[in-house]
Amino acid sequence: MVRLPYTTALTTLFSYGLLFAFGQLRDFFRKLIDWFKAKNVKGYAPICLGLEDFYVRRLYLRIQDCFGRPIASAPDAWFDVVERYSNDSNKTLKRTSNTTRCLNLGSYNYLGFAAADEYCTPLVIESLKKYSPSTCSVRVDGGTTKLHTELEELVARFVGKPAAILFGMGYVTNSAIIPCLVGKGGLIISDSLNHNSIVNGARGSGATVRVFQHNSPAHLEEVLREQIAGGQPRTHRPWKKIIVIVEGIYSMEGELCKLPEIIAVCKKYKAYTYLDEAHSIGAVGQSGRGVCELLGVDPADVDIMMGTFTKSFGSCGGYIAASKEIIQHLKLSCPAHIYATSMSPPAVQQVISAIKVILGEDGSNRGYPCAQKLARIRENSNFFRSELKKMGFEVLGDNDSPVMPIMLYNPAKIPAFSRECLRQKKWYRITVFASFLSLPSPYYRATDVALTFQVAVVTVAFPATPLLLARARICISASHTREDLIKALDVISRVGDLVGIKYFPAEPPKIAEADHDKLE
Repeated sequence: MVRLPYTTALTTLFSYGLLFAFGQLRDFFRKLIDWFKAKNVKGYAPICLGLEDFYVRRLYLRIQDCFGRPIASAPDAWFDVVERYSNDSNKTLKRTSNTTRCLNLGSYNYLGFAAADEYCTPLVIESLKKYSPSTCSVRVDGGTTKLHTELEELVARFVGKPAAILFGMGYVTNSAIIPCLVGKGGLIISDSLNHNSIVNGARGSGATVRVFQHNSPAHLEEVLREQIAGGQPRTHRPWKKIIVIVEGIYSMEGELCKLPEIIAVCKKYKAYTYLDEAHSIGAVGQSGRGVCELLGVDPADVDIMMGTFTKSFGSCGGYIAASKEIIQHLKLSCPAHIYATSMSPPAVQQVISAIKVILGEDGSNRGYPCAQKLARIRENSNFFRSELKKMGFEVLGDNDSPVMPIMLYNPAKIPAFSRECLRQKKWYRITVFASFLSLPSPYYRATDVALTFQVAVVTVAFPATPLLLARARICISASHTREDLIKALDVISRVGDLVGIKYFPAEPPKIAEADHDKLE
């Protein structure tokens, strides 16, 4: 959990207060000027109204160039960001034909499968020729191919559950599945920092929803005891069922779930466990099987395991892995399975190929037991996190997690950090050799040369995070080299000094001199 210092909280609140005050003042004068200009159809209320509209117009539009940046290449370790400009103070952004080559620290391409792969790409192209880009049907009609069945069996074997079911979108996997598992008369106990897809799924279920403090098994037990003792609202009858929902790695905190302790509490009070492994499956564990493998938890102790294919596998869609009875129930009742178009066959093939690489079934040493990709992302993540902390940044999360948020807090620092990372210049001193006919010996001269080195980062603010807890979210990939990370650390350190987000005293730099010499 983030413990916000009082001075930082006061300055951040003051900044938001100024933006709110001046925004309200501008809205007041705009109403006076537009008094005689009827912008709404007579008799109709405005569609965009309230604080949400105010926030978009007066806060978000000022910095919208930091969000939704279009790219013009695969989201590999390096990618091309399309340059944009605005002629109306950022209200609208227009694309140009120019691109900027940037180091990618924003995409959650954890194992590097988002780019062309020597094993995966040829198989995906072959499946495209054989099956076409879409099945043009739902799973219960003509949307199930041999690839879909193979992937369901492979996912179940990979995560250690009896059966699995696929969905075309990770967000929908949570929001559509939860209402099928619990309804009126049931109780959902959710971590306070669970993803929005879980929140919407819980709200749409009709069940009673209670929240426990983030990653706190002790508070979870308090909530369970209180709710079991009290029963359902008004009638006080026993709950029909209780489901506890947690995430393996929390996407905005980079923290690992305290899964063993939470499972122990759930077993004690006979509550089902629902585990969202969107950011952990494939990325952590000795063989990439997620937090269960990393923390030594038997998958049989987790009742429902959810995950997505968009992070570690370079594809799209999601899955639910559980008992055969639960999976059969979902196949007959879940709208996302019955009414939504099935996953694209090439996307399914991409996941199959990626899992086979992770399991070492592709004939190379990139997967288990050598696990080169998993070892590289673990080394990259731990190295980058430790160096950021040594520089004085406030970094959230645990070791081995590829997600590392850097706290920004103040609203002015959100665009400043993002924009400066995209236009940093690194000065190198090089020695120039020249030979002149008039000189008896060669001439050497030291020259400073500016080389641009742009880093693309993701900044996150309200409503994705609490208002005072804006941050930059760094995502590390196995495709990053040590040289890439050292250069990125240098850029982020310079920007941190410029923007003023090093909230802790820095340690003396300990990056190996050999690495710097190698770069120069």
